[in-house]
Amino acid sequence: LSLINYVSDPEEWFVLLRDKDMWRVLFPTEATDSEAALLSDAAINRRLMRIVARERPYEIVHRSIYAVHQRVAARYVAGRILLAGDAAHINNPLGGMGMNGGIHDAVNLVEKLAAVWEGEDPALLGRYERQRRTIALEDVQKATARNRELMRERDPAARERSLDELRRTAADPARTREMLLKSSMIAGLRQAAAIA
Repeated sequence: LSLINYVSDPEEWFVLLRDKDMWRVLFPTEATDSEAALLSDAAINRRLMRIVARERPYEIVHRSIYAVHQRVAARYVAGRILLAGDAAHINNPLGGMGMNGGIHDAVNLVEKLAAVWEGEDPALLGRYERQRRTIALEDVQKATARNRELMRERDPAARERSLDELRRTAADPARTREMLLKSSMIAGLRQAAAIA
């Protein structure tokens, strides 16, 4: 196991994250499931036992239901109001792209604010919106939605096609590099920089 584990299973996918003193597990739920049933010790332990069975129940330190949204603000700049990070865009957390996208927003915005502070035209902030909103819509939202769909895929033939695609990518250095630039969000930074 690593510190961050995405487990794609045809019956139930999950995410296993190592915090300082414990493991954090994220399971998908259905909107029709009862919150009380989902959060019960018995229900959580049943799911945990399918991951690693043991004789005694797991100690549940914390539990909550997290609603996943895919949204991008219509505007990042409105007069003196500037949006970045989760205020500007929220998405499925699979892949950590929302947090990293928020950091990219902040770096981009600070560069523009510093230039305005030094006398540049405040219209420069519109470029921040064009650059970062484009990446949120075209890269982050699409990638995180795709990550979720890949994790929850149950059809064996579709799962095999996805694995075949990964194998082809791993076997081709140019495709591997392209995939790494995209998944590390470096490609998005380069794309944003090209937007006037």
